[in-house]
Amino acid sequence: MKPYPLKFRPIYKQRIWGGYKLGELFGKDLPAGQKIGESWELTDLPQDKSVITNGELAGMNINQALNKYPAEIYGDSNFRGNFPLLIKLLDAQDVLSVQVHPDKETARRMGKGDPKTECWYIIHAEPGAVIYKGLKQGVTKNQFAQAVQTGQVAELLNKVQVEQGQCHFLPSGTAHAIGAGLVIAEIQLPSDTTYRVFDWNRLDETGKARQLHIEEALESIHFDDSANQLPVTTVARLVDCEYFTVDKGHHTKGSERLFSSGQMKIIMITKGQGHFTGPDDSETAFKSGDTLLLPAECETVMILEEESEYLIITPLKYYD
Repeated sequence: MKPYPLKFRPIYKQRIWGGYKLGELFGKDLPAGQKIGESWELTDLPQDKSVITNGELAGMNINQALNKYPAEIYGDSNFRGNFPLLIKLLDAQDVLSVQVHPDKETARRMGKGDPKTECWYIIHAEPGAVIYKGLKQGVTKNQFAQAVQTGQVAELLNKVQVEQGQCHFLPSGTAHAIGAGLVIAEIQLPSDTTYRVFDWNRLDETGKARQLHIEEALESIHFDDSANQLPVTTVARLVDCEYFTVDKGHHTKGSERLFSSGQMKIIMITKGQGHFTGPDDSETAFKSGDTLLLPAECETVMILEEESEYLIITPLKYYD
């Protein structure tokens, strides 16, 4: 294999809170008539594996490619396993449920679930859009449990007004919810374990309330953490945690940037368009809404054809 930037076929997820913004903003070919809340841009979960759409590996899924070419893609000839992150675009046209993801210790203690630390980069925000991030200072487990019973959970959450360009870090154990009117890039550990604790008394299209996981959520929330300690960043290094880093790039039309070989990276294009050029003069085009994987042995130059913004995501280790 001669390493080159890999592109993938999105996997669309219909959600009660979703909409059509991913088509409007990025030109994505959404299923007709479906409210799409999530576009899984790069995933290697058992039930969903991203398929490569370009070059010699076209038609192969990410797991097959990684395990056939571990040195070229991951940067380690001994690597055997799954891609270590899950990359999504979210379209929240209604508020999401209040939920939490367990940390590694909680998942092991309960004997189920997978840990999930994540971050949200705000691509688009309607005026007045908010997220709910962490609990207000001093909220106890008993207070929260009582609020679940009385339907007053929102009063205990830290409500944060957001705007385009912000990045919010959400470690495992953080109670959270995305408000309406937001399009978000989500970078997370490869887990689909979500414990809903409150869903705003909402019913689905069949007239039923969605399943809640109150016991698991109460066990997973970190009640001793302060919401004020969760960072908000807007430029340069957005996230630096034990599992991944996220950096932001912003360049004018005609700019060029060299990506050297040595470490696998994921590039999410949040604005603009351009192409990557390899040492052999091969070109890989990209536009806003695209997610590309740069293999560890790939050296390439990014050329911006218009003013562009993008995220550079670097996995730091494979979690266990």
